[in-house]
Amino acid sequence: MEVRRTAVVKLAVSDEQRDAFHRTAKQYLYCANRTADYCWSDTCYTECKTNKRRVRDALYSELREQTDLQAQLVQAAIKRSVEAIKSVTERWKNGQRISRPTFSAETMDYDARSATFYRNKVSLSTVEGRVEPTFVLPADSPTPYERCVLSEDYEFRESTLRYDAVTDEFYLHISMRRIEGDDAEVPADTGHPDQTVLGIDLGVNSLAVSSTGMFWQGDDYGHWCREFEKRRGEMQQRGTQAAHNALLRLGKREEAWRKQYIHTVANEIVTEAVDHDCDVIVLEDLTDIRERLPHAKWHHVWAFRRLYEYISYKAPEQGISVEQVEPNHTSRRCSRTDCGFTHEDNRDGEQFKCQKCGYEVNADYNGAKNIGLRYARKQTHRLRSSPTSGSGDAEVDLRINGGTLNGESHRPIAGD
Repeated sequence: MEVRRTAVVKLAVSDEQRDAFHRTAKQYLYCANRTADYCWSDTCYTECKTNKRRVRDALYSELREQTDLQAQLVQAAIKRSVEAIKSVTERWKNGQRISRPTFSAETMDYDARSATFYRNKVSLSTVEGRVEPTFVLPADSPTPYERCVLSEDYEFRESTLRYDAVTDEFYLHISMRRIEGDDAEVPADTGHPDQTVLGIDLGVNSLAVSSTGMFWQGDDYGHWCREFEKRRGEMQQRGTQAAHNALLRLGKREEAWRKQYIHTVANEIVTEAVDHDCDVIVLEDLTDIRERLPHAKWHHVWAFRRLYEYISYKAPEQGISVEQVEPNHTSRRCSRTDCGFTHEDNRDGEQFKCQKCGYEVNADYNGAKNIGLRYARKQTHRLRSSPTSGSGDAEVDLRINGGTLNGESHRPIAGD
């Protein structure tokens, strides 16, 4: 099985470098949206319109003339847009009516030709030429960056530069692939005898639940999202220029509020991991999250993806890595290490009761434990339970609450 790792590194950028990134992102997003317009123009969604090579041949020269981007960045923007269009057309074939993708977030994809890595800095292509911001790394060594990017056991695949408007910071998400072969050494964070895991389950009623029994409720978040939606509807009905201007201001306020809210949740999840001496935070893979949670609103799916993104760069600053596992059956499987019985009748709404051993617990908490357990098993380790939750001996310790949780034991997030 292919092993991939992602190291998230904060960049220390000067004012000149910051301006260069913003100008580059503006032109990159233009290329992505121009590509989306081109692909979307054919309502038949022929293979021609979603074939990267054909789309590139049709648009590359035009986009190179209209922008100051390096060739690799133009091609990366085209690739990103075509992949998004492909995903949408597949959903259309399955009866899901989804609108044309629109790119607005300041993110750019870099390959080995447009990004060069050094021990303490990176060289990135921009419209102003190459810029070399330095890394902001944790004091403890080895850092996730050192374990993966500087390791001879991994090879660079791609990286994504992301701008966080709330914190006004740039972060580089560096994707690496483990080199297979007899000479490849085991990475430092695999098989570590003191490795401790914090499992996180994501949901609608509870935005996030940890394997330590910490609940971040979604009620307040959902309430304010509905309030913003109601106010948008009222303004749209007026149809005046003043209402339109107010609508734009409301949209900016709403986006800033949602980002700050998720930042708060991400900070508390990382703090929970630090407080319990965890080395790894494990979340579920968000691929096909819309299909797995059909009742989730768009703002919930947005929150899940933002939460993973924020945790991915906040946790490494504390020396904690972030991983994802397949989510299938985590809500229906008994999390007791001596059981593991999986059945659809085990879960009834927010409650979980194993039909085999009788174990009863909050369903989301059960899912959080299963997510952590799945990562431990993925690493081929046995699990050492906490002293109050049973016996066992393992190289990876899952941080869990030893008691039984029910609907009254939820702990909400701290106020803004």
